[in-house]
Amino acid sequence: MCPVPGSTAAAAASASVTRRSLIGGVGALAASLGVAAAGGPATQAAAASVASPVRSRLEVILLGTQAGPPVSSDRSGIATALVVDGRTYLVDCGRGATTQFVRAGLKFRSLEAIFLTHLHADHVADYYDFFLLGGSVPVYGGDNVARPVKVYGPGPAGGLPPKFGGGEAPTVSPEHPTPGTADLTRRCHDAYAYSSNVFLRDMGIADIRTLADVREIALPEVGASFRRTHPAMRPFLVLEDERVRVTATLVPHGPVFPSFAFRFDTRYGSVTFSGDTTYSDNLVTLAKGSDLLLHEAINLEGMNLSPVFRDHLLESHVEVQKVGGIAESAEAKHLVLTHLGSANGSRINPAQWRKWAQRGYGGRVTVGEDLQRIIVA
Repeated sequence: MCPVPGSTAAAAASASVTRRSLIGGVGALAASLGVAAAGGPATQAAAASVASPVRSRLEVILLGTQAGPPVSSDRSGIATALVVDGRTYLVDCGRGATTQFVRAGLKFRSLEAIFLTHLHADHVADYYDFFLLGGSVPVYGGDNVARPVKVYGPGPAGGLPPKFGGGEAPTVSPEHPTPGTADLTRRCHDAYAYSSNVFLRDMGIADIRTLADVREIALPEVGASFRRTHPAMRPFLVLEDERVRVTATLVPHGPVFPSFAFRFDTRYGSVTFSGDTTYSDNLVTLAKGSDLLLHEAINLEGMNLSPVFRDHLLESHVEVQKVGGIAESAEAKHLVLTHLGSANGSRINPAQWRKWAQRGYGGRVTVGEDLQRIIVA
């Protein structure tokens, strides 16, 4: 802040205190009204419709269900919250995840851990915002990320695959082209240093570097690499605490490595997240007998795609017409479709997608919608 000519140090300090008091007052007013301090009636109505969580022991909240980089007006990017006894475990942090987190009535102070299935931009677009914004000034009833949150994600890939279809491609950051979760986080710290440094001096926020406790997922010795992305393997342990036991396997997602599926076992039931994957025996093994299987799906039916593009999609994803067979093989009790993508960008028809996904599957099918809550127990 530049001093006004002729002002005294005391006046400057008074102005600083007044500004901080105003910031705190805005948060308090928002909390007292039960709505965001900014935003029109539509925003407030949307928040009010989901801001009273159903009390449950184990539930899943679909914060965002959109696949891929394209920005959609009707769905947020892929992100899902698993809530166990009031503590929140977040799987992927796609576009808009922080806003959806608040709209769902979740509290940043309930955030126990974040899991990243892989480092495609549509899965990490809002990752750093949980710390940069969620860890800033407490608002919404005094809520913010106030203590370190464990982050489990891929380590460095170790190399790049050849360009799809042959030829040459430019390389961003050629000296370090495939950073893992720890380097991604450090580079975000550097990129936002000016904002963080000013806030540390002007608003007394926590040092953002203390909030993300990054733990890159160590791979078992199965010969996996960016050239061999998903060898056959047994599920391996990632985290175990008093509420959840989290296991993982590598899954095939085109050239992306590492790419994970995660399973959460609790005393109330089990939930498996496929991550982005094409058909995988590793996933079927991981998901065996799950109460809930959240699986990605795309639709290519009736679309005029080039052979190269179609092949690329099928190396990375599962067609909605075939995902039911995976759920049946896994003996999953309830299949939830999320990370939904249509190759021509058309909107999802839930009734049609449900029929497609039901093929070869005897369990319940849900086509996910943003902010949908699914109670397991």
